Amino acid sequence: MSTAYDVFDYLSWFGLVGGGLFCVIGGIGLLRLPDFYCRTHGATITDTLGAGLILFGLFFQALKLMFDAQGNWVPDGWIVAVKLVFLGLLILLTSPTSGHALVKAAHADGTSWQEGDSDALSD
Repeated sequence: MSTAYDVFDYLSWFGLVGGGLFCVIGGIGLLRLPDFYCRTHGATITDTLGAGLILFGLFFQALKLMFDAQGNWVPDGWIVAVKLVFLGLLILLTSPTSGHALVKAAHADGTSWQEGDSDALSD
């Protein structure tokens, strides 16, 4: 195989393993963080970066599928890579927006930062 094929393989494994580890660390953070706001932050970061790294790894797997064993380009292989790019953009736009909406609704409902804290911004 060519060296570009090996580089795609290494980048793919970096993204898949890194994204998986980031999701596991974020899941542990959801269990250990003290309040709703911190947990929402952890979930949003995990969703955006963890899923983004996994999609990064899958993108390079899709690039590997665009070439056959002899290194010739396969014309139908590009559609998977394009779909992964659009999925990554969708996650990049919607995850922070949904996290912001959740925190804004919790703040409007009067959810405190931690037990016993008062809201210094409320009138």
